[in-house]
Amino acid sequence: MRKIKDGVIKENPLVVLMLGLCSTMAISTTFEKSFLLGIVVLFVLTLSNVVVSLLKKGIGKSVVTPSLILIIGTLVTILELLLSTFVKPLYDAFGIYLSLIVVNCIILGRAILVAMKESVKESFMDGVGIGLGYLLSISFFGLVREILGHGTITIVDATQNVFGKTIVLHLFDGNYFPISFFVSPAGAFLVAGILLGMIGTWKERKHETR
Repeated sequence: MRKIKDGVIKENPLVVLMLGLCSTMAISTTFEKSFLLGIVVLFVLTLSNVVVSLLKKGIGKSVVTPSLILIIGTLVTILELLLSTFVKPLYDAFGIYLSLIVVNCIILGRAILVAMKESVKESFMDGVGIGLGYLLSISFFGLVREILGHGTITIVDATQNVFGKTIVLHLFDGNYFPISFFVSPAGAFLVAGILLGMIGTWKERKHETR
């Protein structure tokens, strides 16, 4: 449980380690896309950690990085085939960023730093912790951007085809004019800066009160 807690708080990939920002900026225009990408990364990260930990003794030191990219690439390719076949709307929504998960620094980094050194159990727990940290962070990031940029919250309608339908919750009346800037690339950096600044201030004040 300690590894999971550390992955969510102390080693959170987005707000602490500041990894995986490119895909976060691109995908997090709505809460739904952010949440679903977080789920995908959680799945790939956990599974790749386990597979790498199982195979680490057979991976030579001179071919570590190519071997890890091959393993992660195989898992992502399988995921792409499954999504394109059974969850086409989600596959289309991710576009090229689904393929880029192969070289996502979060997944590759944990494979090198943890899965290549730790047991299968420890690698699994690390994958779950870091994956959950990413899922919670990118979901919150997408939620803030969508509320500011659209005045809505989009969520998956579980009663319909798998991820094929969404529910759009309108939070404000007709007097609210959404600020589309916040769902633009420049707006993503602004929101990220504000959120990271708030978190940094909170940590500093917490440290001073000790």
